[in-house]
Amino acid sequence: MSSRTLVIAALLLIAVARGLVADAQPAAKIPTIGYLSGGTSEAVAPNFEALRQGLRELGYVEGRTVALAARYAEAKAERLPELVRDLRNLKVAVIVTANDLATTVVKRETPAIPIVMANSIDPVGTGFVVSLARPGGNITGLSNVSSELSGKRLELLREAVPRLSRVASSGIPTSVEPCSTTKKPRPRPVPTT
Repeated sequence: MSSRTLVIAALLLIAVARGLVADAQPAAKIPTIGYLSGGTSEAVAPNFEALRQGLRELGYVEGRTVALAARYAEAKAERLPELVRDLRNLKVAVIVTANDLATTVVKRETPAIPIVMANSIDPVGTGFVVSLARPGGNITGLSNVSSELSGKRLELLREAVPRLSRVASSGIPTSVEPCSTTKKPRPRPVPTT
């Protein structure tokens, strides 16, 4: 047998041995991110896909470095506690909630699992967080509309448009969720010229 054949055979044996050792070792457990929505999977599909895309952009590969477990109440709020227990039994690392109702149920059912609110109307008023600056507890996330930010928004508008004399605001009252009545900053009056 030539020395070349012997070297190739030795390399093959080493490769096979490494493969057997690697197969014998347990696979590393990847973290699971839970996603909970009170809506239907069809209605929130764009939001869930945005979560997937954001994870990909951060280098997380679904099925390889992270697992996703989505649960939908299909517009039946009474199903939310059962779905939260299901996610808890999966031992998820974190739960992303789609709205305030889902956040309320997750907070009640799982005080130890970190919660990320994808959107909250008023996280301070609902009692999810102590303040926007220092949320405290196991909840963090995003708030698109908050009474605490209204004064700051008006202040930024005044800076952007110094000669501003009037501001109007309109909206559609589709939410029945309360806005915080505590700690509302009073916006400075817009000077008129």
